[in-house]
Amino acid sequence: MDLDHIELNEEMLAGLYGKVLVDLQHGSGKSIPESPAAIMTTTPVAAPVAAAPDIKPANAPQWKWLGENLKQVIVIVDHADAVHLPDTELSFLTGILGACKLSLADVAIINLRQAGGLDHKKVTEKIKGRITLLFGVEPEAYGLPVSFPAFQIQPFNQVSYLYAPSLSEVEQDKVLKSKLWVCLRRLFNV
Repeated sequence: MDLDHIELNEEMLAGLYGKVLVDLQHGSGKSIPESPAAIMTTTPVAAPVAAAPDIKPANAPQWKWLGENLKQVIVIVDHADAVHLPDTELSFLTGILGACKLSLADVAIINLRQAGGLDHKKVTEKIKGRITLLFGVEPEAYGLPVSFPAFQIQPFNQVSYLYAPSLSEVEQDKVLKSKLWVCLRRLFNV
């Protein structure tokens, strides 16, 4: 997806506008059937929407990820001061991915802090992953019902999980780098 071909679903579009886009009550007097799109675009963002169960309110927390997840690899981080990752950590992660013969397009980077309390169930409902790397996010904090130590590959529900310290910690410690590399070689067969 490039900047000339951005696709916005109804939730994203409604979230961009804080006020009503179309006022059905002061219109031409014609009855307009309320489709999910009409409900989403005619309700102020702050007001809850009384809609069918499969339609989320316009004020529901939005979360996004960096990357296209082409190889179904999810990277979970936790940063209060960055949308996804600080530039230094993103550069380090790009190097790690390159060593594993992957690129940013092959992964989905999700910042838990910016995503509003996601857990493994919500993430797997939204995006498919076969490998999940937890950097600085303990398995319990991600909502996993299993506990495992850092640098242990843990299979659960057909996903391989790897927990490691934050990228900034790993970058500055040669021992942590080597432990991570051993695990990544096993995960990605490099």
